[in-house]
Amino acid sequence: MPVWIDTHCHLDASEFAPDRDAVRLRAARLGVACCVVPAVHAANFDVVRTWAHRHGDAYALGVHPLHTATAAETELAVLEAALAARADDPRLVALGEIGLDYFVPELDDARQQHFFRVQLRLARRWDLPVLLHVRRSVDQVLRHLREAGGSGAGRHAWRGIAHAFNGSLQQAEAFIALGFKLGMGATLTFERARQVRRVAAAVPLDALVLETDAPDIPPRWLYRSAEQRRGGLPQARNAPEELPRIGAELAALRGIPLEALAEATTRNALQALPRLRALLPCG
Repeated sequence: MPVWIDTHCHLDASEFAPDRDAVRLRAARLGVACCVVPAVHAANFDVVRTWAHRHGDAYALGVHPLHTATAAETELAVLEAALAARADDPRLVALGEIGLDYFVPELDDARQQHFFRVQLRLARRWDLPVLLHVRRSVDQVLRHLREAGGSGAGRHAWRGIAHAFNGSLQQAEAFIALGFKLGMGATLTFERARQVRRVAAAVPLDALVLETDAPDIPPRWLYRSAEQRRGGLPQARNAPEELPRIGAELAALRGIPLEALAEATTRNALQALPRLRALLPCG
């Protein structure tokens, strides 16, 4: 059975409260060997860590840009203290989810940029990869990465993942040049997502990792249209068990065998998040 890594999955979300353990077990039975569970604010730092240790998964710590509207400045000090306390924890694989969001107009731009800059410095200090939130902010995120230092080669290169990437091919190449992998998920299962599918098919295979972003972004086969929702059907919940099928869609898009796609994306995840290697049964 192919081995899969879900590089971005919010298993601590309230949507999973009724059956969280069963959800993870179903994914494991389908070959999802590891889920990376990123924090979004200080209140769930311990939650994601506890989950990772309980289920053999991995976690990341950070303050999500959507939470900068309500986060106190002290959350950055809490994050720094948590990174110091967990520096030797092999299941802490990245700093994230961090970045910028220009989809939500109510966010204070100066504030979210401040949180992002500080967290990039923390990632440098603790030599951690970063899980980047880049919703409608690809160019701005790239600018901050360049200003914070790092190139695509050498020991000061960035490592990590541009999560839910939906930028252009040129922007994809810019992230790859800086040392990042591109997170591909259920969006590529929709024919209308032409730009995502074009990038997923065009970039080198060694630039791609898979993710679900569960419980968000349900794939095509789970998605409820606006008309269906008006008729009373709730939007479906995404889950890590969908990752192999999303992988099959990507393999078909690129015209390669499923096993080759699984092997490549797993290898890429280990390169982006090197601590994952020690967590997998295969090493």
